[in-house]
Amino acid sequence: MKDAFGLPNSLLVLGGTSEIALATARRLVARSTRTVWLAGRPSPGLESAADQLRALGPDVRTVTFDALEPGTHDAALGKVFAEGSIDMVLMAFGVPGDQAHDESDPVAAVNVARTNYIGAVSAGLVCAQALQNQGHGTLAVLSSVAGERARRSDFIYGSSKAGLDTFAQGLGDALHGTGVHVMVVRPGFVRTKKSIAPQRITLSTTPEAVATAIEAGLRRRSETVWVPGALRVVMSALRHTPRAVFRRLPW
Repeated sequence: MKDAFGLPNSLLVLGGTSEIALATARRLVARSTRTVWLAGRPSPGLESAADQLRALGPDVRTVTFDALEPGTHDAALGKVFAEGSIDMVLMAFGVPGDQAHDESDPVAAVNVARTNYIGAVSAGLVCAQALQNQGHGTLAVLSSVAGERARRSDFIYGSSKAGLDTFAQGLGDALHGTGVHVMVVRPGFVRTKKSIAPQRITLSTTPEAVATAIEAGLRRRSETVWVPGALRVVMSALRHTPRAVFRRLPW
């Protein structure tokens, strides 16, 4: 069960090598989390991530999970819930794609949509049902401000995140009153080791900052978390910007 501050004792991460997810896991382990499941494709990276978390003290286990194989989600994630109660599921998998390339390669573009949206719908519903069956828990969904309004430079990725965001909000409404809490996390550009965009992007953030915001959201039982918080106002303005003006913006 969660502690007195609403933080989880047990955590399931979908996307076990995500830098944001691992930063969040480290932060929660430093507070109250004692059991962590890292779900992802079997790889040296997944095992390394598990070993690094184990060094901090919790019981860390791995489970095979592939967002592109929805037919396996029920069995794979059911295995985790069969081992005991899960207080929090962090859905943190996804791919950015390559907009310039993917516009001329529909198969690659569909792969982005299948991973970020279709895979998330499948895993989200499986986890939501399991959390509802146990009567409590939080499903935290890593969305993106890219889903707030499609930009010329990343509308394939942005549209997949828009679908994910809408799905997660609707799921939260459907689960209201069941004891299951859905929290949508909308970071701006996140500076990670794999970042390819310039580090000086305005209102960019870091995995550690996102982790801090997730912890604060759990304590407040927030439904939506913006990182950094100023993006709430910025994106509200951009959503209402006339299209003719929006098209002229430098991105």
